[in-house]
Amino acid sequence: MSTARPIQWLSAAVVVSLSVVSFAADLKPTASSSTPASSTATPWGSFRHDLAQTGVAASSLPNDLELLWEVAVGDQVLATAAIVGDYVYVPCLSGELVCLDRKTGARQWAYKTVEVVEKNSFAPGFKSSPTVAGDTIYLGDEEGVFHAIDLKTGKGKWKFATGGEIYSSAAVVDGRVIFGSYDNRLYCLHAKSGEVAWKYETQGYVHCAPAVIEGVTFIAGCDEHLRVIDIKTGEQRCEIPLNTYLIASPAVVGETLYVGTYASEVVAVDWKQKEVTWRYASGESEQPFHSSAAVTNRLVVLGGKDKRVHAIDRATGRKVWTFQTRARVESSPAIVGERVFIGSHDGNLYSLNLADGKELWKFNAGKAISAGPAVGEGVLVVGSESRDGKVYCFGKKTK
Repeated sequence: MSTARPIQWLSAAVVVSLSVVSFAADLKPTASSSTPASSTATPWGSFRHDLAQTGVAASSLPNDLELLWEVAVGDQVLATAAIVGDYVYVPCLSGELVCLDRKTGARQWAYKTVEVVEKNSFAPGFKSSPTVAGDTIYLGDEEGVFHAIDLKTGKGKWKFATGGEIYSSAAVVDGRVIFGSYDNRLYCLHAKSGEVAWKYETQGYVHCAPAVIEGVTFIAGCDEHLRVIDIKTGEQRCEIPLNTYLIASPAVVGETLYVGTYASEVVAVDWKQKEVTWRYASGESEQPFHSSAAVTNRLVVLGGKDKRVHAIDRATGRKVWTFQTRARVESSPAIVGERVFIGSHDGNLYSLNLADGKELWKFNAGKAISAGPAVGEGVLVVGSESRDGKVYCFGKKTK
């Protein structure tokens, strides 16, 4: 076990209260396509909402969405925001994590990766989504530094330096924070202190956010292998060759993992039997999947660089429907009831019928949307790639 210490201590007596989400090991499919594949907590506190990374919201949304507010946070928003309680936490390419009031969009505070930016240079930006656990926010930046930030004040608690960029959003479980880095390692830190519990070295970049279920975490990255790692020890339980590298993050339900690949496929993997159970190919063009899948009891839904949203039968791997946009779809979908919400590089945020993929509603932001939507109680929030970092909040206006 490594005894490496974080590069900066901001408080010697930090106490972090961690909320650990429990998940059903496996739920049998039902007639409803919208039933979440795993149980979840209400807040959207991390990239894909839950530790299993299913992308299915526990909160509800009004049938008719209205724009409640739009706010410019200063620079492009490339990653999914977090929504917890009355606040929205938005990561920016400028190197700021901005806290906004959920009801009004008013800025509460902004945390900066560096306080002083040298002339003709840039602050290390955030390209990963924040993860909220207890009274702390966790996320990494593009220079490889991982940050722990006080939820209420926006003040830093500790930092930890890795050897490569961090695109991976974190999973927080059992008092530990797990994330990947472009230095080819998966890290597990003690959430209170930032000290290393263990680190696991792969043979390629770790871009994805780690999924967690049944005491293990899953990473699939640029070394073309799916790896199953014990959370307590950091030891590899098994590895499964996928013969392609991955940008997308896996979603796990029971014994099956679902993820899109750079080989223009979506695969379902039985991680206990160590075998691929099905492969889905779009069939019309060889375009990789960067979008991370949302998984219900019936469907696997994700976007592709072929400009389409794909819905796949979870049991068979067969196409259920596709929806055509006008540009590549790297946004990871959020499923709310019988609706799919997803952004596209054509500048639109789409709402689609989960059952048949028909368009229900869209909003044009004017600039590409690669971030996934986040869903709080009665609201949906998404950021855009506009230069000033427009963030949009939708819900129902009160008279």
